[in-house]
Amino acid sequence: MRDVYISWDQYFMGVAKLSALRSKDPNTQVGACIINQDKRIVGIGYNGLPRGCADDVFPWKSEGEYIDTKYPYVVHAEANAILNATQNLKGSTIYVTLFPCNECAKLIIQSGIKEIVFESDKYKDSEHFAAAMKMFKAANINLRKVEVGELSYAQTP
Repeated sequence: MRDVYISWDQYFMGVAKLSALRSKDPNTQVGACIINQDKRIVGIGYNGLPRGCADDVFPWKSEGEYIDTKYPYVVHAEANAILNATQNLKGSTIYVTLFPCNECAKLIIQSGIKEIVFESDKYKDSEHFAAAMKMFKAANINLRKVEVGELSYAQTP
């Protein structure tokens, strides 16, 4: 038996990171991977436009008039993973490359996900982060920050 292999956190965050590579967003690529209690992948997603909305027709800017930015159009990775889920998500875990915003927090809570494993919390000083945290605490959602970095082998017992 090999005694050096990647951990479950590295594996599932790796899937989330791979999903993020599908994003056409020039500034922020986010990926999400949902697993059930048996450690089976039941949903993946990345931030992108809704099905049928052409990537080259809608704006990808992050500044300017709201209607001329990406914000009213992009579906977040967490929402896409939930929408792509192949089973009920009650009690599941979501791995996400970026801490969820307040809008995604509502979807995560409503879907029954009980744990969020995230890598980056670069917006931790924002009101969106504060609102998400308030909801996660009220809903008793477990939060774990992991720093997977580049996929590498880890000594795992």
